[in-house]
Amino acid sequence: MKYLFLLLLIPSPVLAQYVAPTFSTGTMTQTVTATQTITETIAIERVGGALTTWNGDNIKAVDANGAAAAVGATGTVYQIVDTALPWQLDTLTRAAGVIETEDISRTIETDTVTNTLSVFAQ
Repeated sequence: MKYLFLLLLIPSPVLAQYVAPTFSTGTMTQTVTATQTITETIAIERVGGALTTWNGDNIKAVDANGAAAAVGATGTVYQIVDTALPWQLDTLTRAAGVIETEDISRTIETDTVTNTLSVFAQ
């Protein structure tokens, strides 16, 4: 009995039984569908400094006394130099601040479909 007990303590080799797959060929198909929505808002605000310009032909800027004056200064008068010739005067005065605003809102939608086919054989 004592020897029988010792025999049980001796490790014995373990054998696995071979299992053959039950298929010879096969395929697998996978379809993945994804939808993405991007909502975007862009707000642009352009600002600038104060601007006073003038452009003219046959024109001069003078003050109340007839002396040359700065463009856009208080009391500046624009006079025609030679009344016999054509003349032109363009003036632009803009205060400092917001010049232009631009707001863009858009939605971008994308749909993606991915099909995968796997073929396998033994």
